[in-house]
Amino acid sequence: MGVQKQEYNITSLQRGLRMLQLLGQAERGLPASEIAKLSALPVSTVHRFLVNLEAGGFLAKDELNNYHLGVACVSLGQAAREQLDVRKVSFAHLEQLNRSTRETVHLTVRHKLTAVYIEKMESPQPLRIHSRIGASVPLYCTAVGKVMLAYLDPEEQERVINELELRRFTENTVGSIQELQAQLARVRKDGFACDMEEHEPHIRCIAAPITDHTGAVNASLSVTGPAVRMSTNRLREIAPLVREAGLKISRELGFMGNATRPVATTRGTAQRGSKVRTVHPVLRARTAAK
Repeated sequence: MGVQKQEYNITSLQRGLRMLQLLGQAERGLPASEIAKLSALPVSTVHRFLVNLEAGGFLAKDELNNYHLGVACVSLGQAAREQLDVRKVSFAHLEQLNRSTRETVHLTVRHKLTAVYIEKMESPQPLRIHSRIGASVPLYCTAVGKVMLAYLDPEEQERVINELELRRFTENTVGSIQELQAQLARVRKDGFACDMEEHEPHIRCIAAPITDHTGAVNASLSVTGPAVRMSTNRLREIAPLVREAGLKISRELGFMGNATRPVATTRGTAQRGSKVRTVHPVLRARTAAK
């Protein structure tokens, strides 16, 4: 008989961690009354937690009596980033991709139903996108998220998809599970994913998987920019660069799988000399519509 995994649930610790999570999602901070409302706890209980967390440097209070994450959280966050092997291995490749594309480059890892930015290289161009390390985005309507969702094993993928709430952020956001599943099948065939203004208007992104030594895809990298610069032709040019960077990082993480997975589909390839240029189905459809 296997040994049953014992679970320890320390209620007070869980409550304190929940408050830190709530404040991590609130860019302008929260007053104690709002924290109490969101955590469904009495204000007096919340106040005791806040005083202790503030004393430890995990929270800070501004002149409006709103609480924010404190310097202790910054220190822990930096330590966590430095301890992530994928970030260390990826850094040089992200810099190279940033230089060659002159667009914003992200590294993300999966956390439950979201993708979390753990590294960012800013575009040197005046018009650039807004994002921040530590922010999370949905799996189902972002390129970085769809890549990680696409490469889950079938049982895990089905479980995660069933937990998703398909909120529409733009008119291009996926509207049904069937449509999402079709997109994920294309991602697996092509080896990269696109976000064609599906999460934010006027923002386009292309992402590739990062595979670890076990063959699991729990991280991805991407190139993101304003739609005015990320035309369908530009995305086609960037696609092999993103895939190559993802493969190099995967190799350094110990991935020994097949590096020759085809990126072209029978629905879209274009010949240039002796090389086959990938035309992603989403990109081809957009081009045809113009």
